Amino acid sequence: MSVAIGVDVGTGSARAGVFSLEGAVLGAGVAAIETTHPAPDFAQQSSAEIWRAVAHAVRAAVAEAGVTPDAVVGLGFDATCSLVVSGADGAPVSVDPEGRADQDVILWMDHRATPEADDINRIGGTPLDYVGGRISPEMEMPKLLWLKQYLPRAWADMRRAWDLPDWLVHKATGGETRSLCSAVCKWTYLGHLGQAGEGWDRGFLDAIGLGDLTAEVIGTAFAPPGALAGRLTESAAADLGLQPGIAVGASLIDAHAGALGTLGVAGGDLVSRLAMIAGTSTCHIGLTREPVFVPGVWGPYFGVVLGGYWALEGGQSAAGALLDAVIARHAASATLDLRGDERVSDALDARLAKMLGETAFQSRDRHLQPDFHGNRSPLAEPWRRGGLDGLTLHGDADDLARDYLAAQHALAYGTRAILEAMAAEGEVFDSLVVSGGLAKNPLYLQSHADVTGCRVVVPAQQEPVLLGSAMLGAVAAGRFADLPSAMAAMSGEAREIAPRGGKIAAYHAKKYQVFRRMQDDHAAYRAIMAEGW
Repeated sequence: MSVAIGVDVGTGSARAGVFSLEGAVLGAGVAAIETTHPAPDFAQQSSAEIWRAVAHAVRAAVAEAGVTPDAVVGLGFDATCSLVVSGADGAPVSVDPEGRADQDVILWMDHRATPEADDINRIGGTPLDYVGGRISPEMEMPKLLWLKQYLPRAWADMRRAWDLPDWLVHKATGGETRSLCSAVCKWTYLGHLGQAGEGWDRGFLDAIGLGDLTAEVIGTAFAPPGALAGRLTESAAADLGLQPGIAVGASLIDAHAGALGTLGVAGGDLVSRLAMIAGTSTCHIGLTREPVFVPGVWGPYFGVVLGGYWALEGGQSAAGALLDAVIARHAASATLDLRGDERVSDALDARLAKMLGETAFQSRDRHLQPDFHGNRSPLAEPWRRGGLDGLTLHGDADDLARDYLAAQHALAYGTRAILEAMAAEGEVFDSLVVSGGLAKNPLYLQSHADVTGCRVVVPAQQEPVLLGSAMLGAVAAGRFADLPSAMAAMSGEAREIAPRGGKIAAYHAKKYQVFRRMQDDHAAYRAIMAEGW
C-alpha cells in the first residue's frame, strides 16, 4: 500500500495523519505546542518545540496506521500563518521583548503590530487592494515592521523570515522554495505577476519602511499548491521516522488546506461553495474564476488553493476561542455536572433543549457582540471588542446556556455579514462546507444554516485539513496528475443540513439587525472615549 502523510500545525498542537490514496485516514497523531504571552496581545512560540511536536505526531500516526516507512510516498505540510525568524545557519532569532532565546515565532493571533498595520494602511499601495483594502496585524509585513522598530538587534541578526508552513518545508527539505499560498495571502506578494520574485512591489516596501528587506530574506522562488518543493533530507527523515527522499509538497496555510480537503466533497461545484474552517478562529474561503475585490475581505488571491482560480478569504479572529471565553468567564461553568467525558458544549446543548419552546428563541433577550479579538472581516478593524446585552441577576447554568447560545448565533451573524459583503460585489455562495473542531457542534451547524439561508455541508472525512495536506504530498509524489484529480479521488462524501426558514429565519433577521446595531454602537462608544484623551 502507498500512503501520503499530512501534517497540520495549529495554534495549540501539531497533528499528523496517514492517508490511503483513496482518502481513508489510517492513523493519526498529535502533540501539544506551548504558547507564551509576555504581554497583552502578544503570542509567541518556539520553532524547535514545533518541530519536536511534528516529529512526535508523525511517528505516532505511522505507528497507529501500521504501515512501514517505505509505504510513504509523499508528505505535505500546513500551518498557521505565523512568522518564524532565523539567523545565521538557521539559528533561531528571538522575537521576545525580553530576548528569550527559544522564542522565535510570532503567532498568527499576535496583535502587537496593530499600530504598524495602521501605519501601513495610512500609507496605502497596490498590494492593499489584494487584502480587502486594509492589511491586518495578523499578516507578516506589520510584524516585520514591529520587529525592525522595537528589536533592532533581532532585525540585524535576521537572515530569513519565514511563514511557518514554509519553514516546515525548509526544515524537511533544506530548500528555499516557498509557498505561493503563504506569500500571496500573508506577505503582500502579487502572485498573478509571477513565481520568481516578480510579485514583490518594491515601491510599496520602500514606502512602508521595509525597503531593506532583501529578496533572500523574504523569498525569490514560490511554488503553487501541488508542486514538488523538495525531498526529505536524511536528518529530517531521522527526526520523523521516515525514509529520506520522500516527496515534499509546497505547503499551504492551514485554512487553505482545509478548503482543499473539503470543497470537492460529494463532487460539488467548486465556485458555489464557501469553505468554512472553524476552529480557534474561522476562515471563510471561496474560489472564483475572475478576481473579485471585496472591501474588508482578504483577496483576491491568485492560485493559492488551486491553479487558475482566485480566492476570497473572510474570517473571524475568534470562533472556538470565543465560545471558550464565554463559558470560562461565567461563574456557572465551574458548577456544571458533566458525565464522564461529556463536553461542556454537549451539556449546554442538552440544557437548552430542556427549556420550553424552540431552542433558537432562547436568545431573544440575550445579545452578544462577538468581536472579542477584533473584527477580521468584513470590517477589518482589529481594535474592536465584544459586548453582552440582556444580563439579569441570575447566574445559574441556564443563564450560562443563554450566553452560549447568543455566542453561537453571533458567530453565524458574523458569517452572514461576510456573505453579504461578497454578494454586494457580485459573488454569491449558496453552500457552506464546514470543517474543523466546530464541525462537530450541531448547534453551530444548524445556527449557520438558519441564519445564512445556505445549505451546510459537513464532510464525512474526520480529518479534512490533514487530508488537504496529504493531497499536497500525493500530487508532489506524482500519484495524481494535479490537485483536482486528487480531490476527486480522496475527498469522499458529505451530509447536508438545510435552513429551516419560516419563523426561525424571521427571528434571526431581527437578531441580525441587533448584531449590526451593536457593532455601530461599539464604534460610537470608542469615539466618545477617544475625545480629550
